[in-house]
Amino acid sequence: MSELDDVVEQLKQKRDELRVQMHLASKEFKEEWEDLEKTSEHFVAQAGLGKTGEGVGKALGQLGNELKLGYQRIIDAVKKS
Repeated sequence: MSELDDVVEQLKQKRDELRVQMHLASKEFKEEWEDLEKTSEHFVAQAGLGKTGEGVGKALGQLGNELKLGYQRIIDAVKKS
C-alpha cells in the first residue's frame, strides 16, 4: 500500500468517525464539515486516478493531511461540547 493509499484510508476512517458524531455538532462545525466534505470528495477522486507524478503525489499527500487535521478539529470540538 502506498503512502497516498494510507492517507486515503486514514481520511475515510476520520470521516466515518465524525459522521456518527455530527448530530451533536454546532452549526459552525457543520459548515466546516460541509467544506471538508467537498474537498474530501475531490481529494479521493484525484487519488483514485492513480496520479503518480512526484509533485502531484506530494500535493495530494499534503491535502490529505490537511483534511485529516480538519476532521480531527471537528471531532475534538464535538467531544468537548
